[in-house]
Amino acid sequence: MSETTSSLRLGQAVPDFELETYEPATREFGKFSLAEQKRKGRWTILFFYPADFTFV
Repeated sequence: MSETTSSLRLGQAVPDFELETYEPATREFGKFSLAEQKRKGRWTILFFYPADFTFV
C-alpha cells in the first residue's frame, strides 16, 4: 500500500468527518458529524451504496 493510500480495517477507529444529509421525516437537509456522535456516546453504522444517487 502506498503512503498516499489509506484504508481502514475491522476494529480500527474511523477518522472524524462531516457530511451533508437528508432527513425524510422533516424533509430537510442537515449535517452529520462523527465527532458529535462520539461526544454524545452514540453508536454509528456506516455503509456505502454505490449503485445510484437515490436516497436509501
